[in-house]
Amino acid sequence: MIQLYNDVSFETSRLITSSYSTSFSRAVSLLSNDIRNAIFSIYGFVRLADEIVDTFHDHDKETLLIEFEKDLYDALKHNISLNPVLHSFQLTIKKYGIEDHLIQAFLKSMKIDLLKSDHLTKPETDEYIYGSAEVVGLMCLKVFVHGDEGLYKKLEIPARKLGAAFQKVNFLRDIKNDTEILKRSYFHEIAGKEIDENTKQEIVRDIEEDFSFTITGLKLLPHSSRLGVLIAYYYYRHLLRILKRTHASRLMEKRIRVPDYIKILLLVKAWAYNKLNII
Repeated sequence: MIQLYNDVSFETSRLITSSYSTSFSRAVSLLSNDIRNAIFSIYGFVRLADEIVDTFHDHDKETLLIEFEKDLYDALKHNISLNPVLHSFQLTIKKYGIEDHLIQAFLKSMKIDLLKSDHLTKPETDEYIYGSAEVVGLMCLKVFVHGDEGLYKKLEIPARKLGAAFQKVNFLRDIKNDTEILKRSYFHEIAGKEIDENTKQEIVRDIEEDFSFTITGLKLLPHSSRLGVLIAYYYYRHLLRILKRTHASRLMEKRIRVPDYIKILLLVKAWAYNKLNII
């Protein structure tokens, strides 16, 4: 039965999500049952593409990415894929009307990772973040609003800003690995040089400004998705506060993380604030 294969495909995406990101998986678990699988499928697609460009160093990354893209469009054409992640993603694309320009923007950023080590100007950084993060937020938003285009338009900018903020926090947290292992610099402010404290604080202020655009959007999210997005929001805001008070030199020595007990407290906070509608 095709339904069994559909279920296995979404379960595969769920397994990838939980294996690669416990924090994101925890946030998705707080979404309504009827939309969780769709978000897992989006994450599964994004994660596999990211693994191609960031991890598979002993393989022909360019060919793998080209084939991955081709397999996706074959799945969309034929309504099925023997790659369970792509199969679940194509089901989500069609059910929620995820537009192709969002997918193409994401894949463009993945291709940029294969071609470019440093982002030298703000437009270059902005283009990469749009494709690697903002459009992922918009894909998820398509699921959250489930066909309400008016609400989608209202939430489009807050969703983009939230995606950008999350990605920039990731870049700042992972700056040691990105610089030393992947040989990449995503922030144009530090292209060709090491990050210093003044530049780090400049980047933090930019992220804080992105976050400031998101509160109105969080309040307008449907109840089915608000709690899951809210816990992710609190997690990344807290991580940013840690990064802000950590000296730039320390970021080049170790990866900063949020302690598990704090994650639990943030979960309780998000649940209570959402319940009381005091976001």
